[in-house]
Amino acid sequence: MITRNLKKPQRIRAKKTWQIMSVMIILLFGMMVFSVSWGTMQVPWKDTLGIIVGHIPLIGLDFPDISAEYQAVVWQIRVPRVLVGVLVGAALSISGAVMQGVFGNPLADPGIIGVSSGAAFGAVVAISLGLTSISMFMTPIFALLGAIIAVSLTVFLSMSRGKIPVMTLLLSGVAVSMLMGAFTSAILTLLDENRAREYLFWMVGGLDYRRWEHVYLAAGPILIGVVILCLLARHLNILALGEQEAKSVGVPVVALRMLLLFVAALTTAMAVCVSGTIGFVGLIVPHIMRMMVGPEHRWLLPSSALAGALFLVFCDTIGRMIIPPNEIRVGIMTALMGAPYFLYLLRKAQQNGEAL
Repeated sequence: MITRNLKKPQRIRAKKTWQIMSVMIILLFGMMVFSVSWGTMQVPWKDTLGIIVGHIPLIGLDFPDISAEYQAVVWQIRVPRVLVGVLVGAALSISGAVMQGVFGNPLADPGIIGVSSGAAFGAVVAISLGLTSISMFMTPIFALLGAIIAVSLTVFLSMSRGKIPVMTLLLSGVAVSMLMGAFTSAILTLLDENRAREYLFWMVGGLDYRRWEHVYLAAGPILIGVVILCLLARHLNILALGEQEAKSVGVPVVALRMLLLFVAALTTAMAVCVSGTIGFVGLIVPHIMRMMVGPEHRWLLPSSALAGALFLVFCDTIGRMIIPPNEIRVGIMTALMGAPYFLYLLRKAQQNGEAL
């Protein structure tokens, strides 16, 4: 009887979570179609759906009445942009949820261990060496390498006698971020105006000029990272109970923490390298989803990935709609939307005398 009473609230919560996720899937699909249709050249949504369906393998329906211009704009320009937005939003959000679980702090995000600063350093190195003129992939590749170096350095500095104390990891992340930031600033002072502008343009974060090559570059690593993190959700639940409790049930705390950190960091790095630095997605979205679906990571992680994808595509679409034909880059839009909400949460917590 007691077991049944305990399982009933879990079933109710699971049902509610599935309902929320189903609604988000529908909203995400609708937002993707709207985002692909909207632009300087308005494409009717029926034509948009026809073009997308026509390119799906094993379906391949032909719609000869749709103009070649519509097909080129939708399939070659807008669909890759939206898909990159979905991948980046999902990666940043689920990585933020994992970081918050590992550190036991809802204010944690992937940048806390040096991912963003490392990626920025790698990007500015590629730009300063003029490698961007050789290939469009040089900036993403160097950004990824910079992020990996920063995270590896953070973990190395925080390792003590085979253990990684959380507080030491946080302090190491801050130190590495400041070090990478100093190197980046030093290189920026030596750049000419055009290359400095190129770096700042990348640093703001955006989805414009993203092509299928960016989708191919990011899709595999990000999807693999998301799947691995979701599979580790049950272990993250145990880790969130505390180090002593996790050890008492036989969980290898240090190994698990390192695995979660590296997978989350690499997933974030892959996202940042194709989009530039985009803030607040990994901080705000998991916080909102935690209030909606609860702290259970088996539900929180996939719902955060969906919500992050929806949020980023929404921000990118709104940024293109405000002052057409110009656009506000998505990194600016996420800050404009995320920062006020974050300040509201801080103010509310202060008024209630609670820790956020």
